[in-house]
Amino acid sequence: MKKILVLNGPNLNLLGKREPHIYGSRTFIDYLETLEQQFPDVQIHYFQSNHEGELIDKIHELGFTIDGIVINAGAYTHTSIAIADALSAVTAPAVEVHISNVHAREAFRHHSYLSAKCKGVVVGLGLMGYEMAVRYLLSL
Repeated sequence: MKKILVLNGPNLNLLGKREPHIYGSRTFIDYLETLEQQFPDVQIHYFQSNHEGELIDKIHELGFTIDGIVINAGAYTHTSIAIADALSAVTAPAVEVHISNVHAREAFRHHSYLSAKCKGVVVGLGLMGYEMAVRYLLSL
């Protein structure tokens, strides 16, 4: 059975409440059930944290034993060299996901420290971006 880590960063625990005009009204936990139903033969490990070190620890913990990482690091995307280094350090390939189109938002969101460490990036397709990232990782 394939194993995929879905890793969400800061403020993504507020999906469904936070700026629904940007992020939608569905919680991630609700969406996770849908994702698990779409991939019944995949063991999906889900982790969310508002703390950079905890995200790095989870990458270190699972990054050598899983088949891929789907990462939405939230604002850490634009600031964290440490998360980028963690992705580089492990063997699992990663796909970066953003629910909103970060390129249509504030200028500071246009740069990602993670993109160069990932196999691909899915931007602006809502929660469907996670499904696309999982499909891609399973195709490798």
